[in-house]
Amino acid sequence: MEANRAFADDFALGGFDGVARAGVAIITCMDSRIAPLSMLGLSPGDAKIFRNPGGRVTEAALEALVLSVHLLNVNRILVIPHTRCAMASSTEEELRERVGASAGQDAHWQHFHVVRDQKAALADDVRRVRTHPLVPESVAIGGFIYDVDTGLLERLA
Repeated sequence: MEANRAFADDFALGGFDGVARAGVAIITCMDSRIAPLSMLGLSPGDAKIFRNPGGRVTEAALEALVLSVHLLNVNRILVIPHTRCAMASSTEEELRERVGASAGQDAHWQHFHVVRDQKAALADDVRRVRTHPLVPESVAIGGFIYDVDTGLLERLA
């Protein structure tokens, strides 16, 4: 609460309409090593950000992108998974075992969207966005891998 009060002291986005001022939407992982705005030279209010394990283009991510393109000024979409991602370095079974051990109960029924081949998954995710009937061809779409050790992006799709 104390940190929030300090944040609110300099808060400058009050009354902002919520559109993406820079026209960017980002799909990325929930990993705390990723600072989506900073890594792209953007500021609060510039982009719409959707985060999930692995930075995958899920049905919920597609919903967010469609709304962003048609209602929130987005004309560029960046799909950005990252290196050393648990979703790309673990099997479904390994994650179920680890979660089950932590939870103290069976987690074999829980589905996790593991990624066997990160580059292939990224290409598929970018293709899903590009071919979605409600995402116009005029929207620029790119797929990148963020290196959590160097801070660099590599364009792959």
